[in-house]
Amino acid sequence: MSDASDITSLDLAALLASRVCHDIISPVGAITNGLEVLEEESSEEMRTFAMDLIKKSARQASAKLQFARLAFGAAGSAGAEIDLGDAESVARGYMASEKANLEWTAVRVLMPKNKVKLLLNLVLIATHAVPRGGTIHVTVTGAAADPTFSLACTGTNARIPPHVQEHLDGDLGGAMPDAHMVQPIYAGLLAQAAGMTVRISKDGDTVEFRAEPVAVAVA
Repeated sequence: MSDASDITSLDLAALLASRVCHDIISPVGAITNGLEVLEEESSEEMRTFAMDLIKKSARQASAKLQFARLAFGAAGSAGAEIDLGDAESVARGYMASEKANLEWTAVRVLMPKNKVKLLLNLVLIATHAVPRGGTIHVTVTGAAADPTFSLACTGTNARIPPHVQEHLDGDLGGAMPDAHMVQPIYAGLLAQAAGMTVRISKDGDTVEFRAEPVAVAVA
């Protein structure tokens, strides 16, 4: 398989489902472990620890599911718009358990859903550019109908994730897509549907993901 357009809708749905499951398995597993401790332990200290673990993991699972609902879900009927403030809220919730800090500079407006979904998927991809942690600064400029997104990822050993640009462009390089590849593949499909293009650049310890309307990017 060499092109993202060759992926069937069923395969894409399965890969995205695997991606969501990957995110929530860990906190849900921690909740299960905490409940087992509550059942088996009589130590008040251990029971307090278990309850704290359950609360923390439940918040993480909820945040990741709320994020997935906007980033991957239908989020309304065809042609629907999404409040950019809601996107910021779910992105902050998701990033609360990640190594990198999130900074968000954008006016709260209604924006076409595929553009918002693209932005959220780029947030996920951006975390891989700063694997040791750092800061991801999201900036949204331009009109709501034709925005430009910039995600500046700054941190120690910041890097452009391998093959991500190719996958964003729909080039699979002959590889069979898997749950690890589906993020940039799906983001690339969203960019195409939204009339945008995504480019990645690196300057020192900063990697930038920049999504622009196609007409602007080509000029």
